[in-house]
Amino acid sequence: MSELHWYVVHTYSGYENKVKANIEKTIENRKLQDQIFEVRVPLQDVIEMKGGVKKNVSKKMFPGYVLVNMIMNDDTWYVIRNTRGVTGFVGPGSEPVPLTEAEMRNLGISGNEEEIQIDVEVGDLIEVISGAWEGRESVVRDINLNKQTVTIEVDMFGRETSVEIGFSDIKKL
Repeated sequence: MSELHWYVVHTYSGYENKVKANIEKTIENRKLQDQIFEVRVPLQDVIEMKGGVKKNVSKKMFPGYVLVNMIMNDDTWYVIRNTRGVTGFVGPGSEPVPLTEAEMRNLGISGNEEEIQIDVEVGDLIEVISGAWEGRESVVRDINLNKQTVTIEVDMFGRETSVEIGFSDIKKL
């Protein structure tokens, strides 16, 4: 039996949520819960300015694409490929290529990894020990375990600016 991986499915633009709903309904109807585990339309929060008013909006990270966590076999390939609104899998020819663990981490989706433990908490004072901000001291504003980063504030051109720093580039003071 094949392994569980994330695959990228190409859809008609604007049909991502419909494709997700159709795949989920097919999973339920065909009892494929043990082969197709999750369907996602990756979203990111963006601040838009309209009429001078800031507004938080969730936008699709990859319009025209849906992520599917599944075990690839003839049945699952057929179900996904023949879902209304799907134009195919991402990969050469008709052969789907799974996303790597690193690619999934960059999307903020953790795979089969163990929980990461760090000794830093929000509000702790840290020092950046490598990279562009080396030598800077700052207070941790946010921690993202999926991306393995902390967010700190640095002074740039007289303004406080949020910067993400990797766990391996900091030490607690």
